[in-house]
Amino acid sequence: MSIGPSTDGQGRPDETARDPARVPSGTAYRVVRGLVGGLAVLALLGFVALAGGFVWFVESVPKSEVTLNRDADGIVVLTGGASRIPDAIELLAAGHGKRLLITGVHRTTSSRELARLVPRYEQLLKCCVDLDHSAINTVGNAAETRRWVKDQRFTSVIVVTSSYHMPRSMAELGRQLPDVRLIAFPVVTEKMRDEAWWDSLPTARLLMSEYLKYVYAQIRMRIAPGPDTTDVAGAHGRMGS
Repeated sequence: MSIGPSTDGQGRPDETARDPARVPSGTAYRVVRGLVGGLAVLALLGFVALAGGFVWFVESVPKSEVTLNRDADGIVVLTGGASRIPDAIELLAAGHGKRLLITGVHRTTSSRELARLVPRYEQLLKCCVDLDHSAINTVGNAAETRRWVKDQRFTSVIVVTSSYHMPRSMAELGRQLPDVRLIAFPVVTEKMRDEAWWDSLPTARLLMSEYLKYVYAQIRMRIAPGPDTTDVAGAHGRMGS
């Protein structure tokens, strides 16, 4: 019996025999190809899911403003769109709510400056409108709305924001206020109402951006479910008029 090094039958050292852990190159190629193929399938499925979700999101965005047939204790408007604040103030003037919170107002903005937008409602702004200057995003809007609602002891709120922003806003507010009835009042811009989103690159980009933010918010809320437990005391210290 030979005790010399193993050969491959042609007199050359058998590398596989010398290193049992070494995998033949053909097997390694098949393994790598299988992994790449699996990753490609997963990537394709992820893209299809993302694209399908985007179509659902676009279809769920209101294309026309609603007519409110019920009232609420309060009204909250999330700043960001030009027509959101006037629409919210008109809802307050029509008696759809007792008080209005404008959340996410720039720190230098006062009720006097807002009165220039709707001069006929100047007295209403003085008596029944609260301004939140601390929120800088939708999560902050929801947290400050919770403080205000708890302070006012409201059980129902009309939510005013842009139509494309409404799904994420309602999700964030629903997380913060699970026991409060939320009524959506979407503000629809003329472009969103009269123009198909796929015919406008800026609109398509806006909707895709908002959809991705909505997906991220949903994931974040599933990882950390439940309302914010931040103390709601001292809400007036954060609000001004």
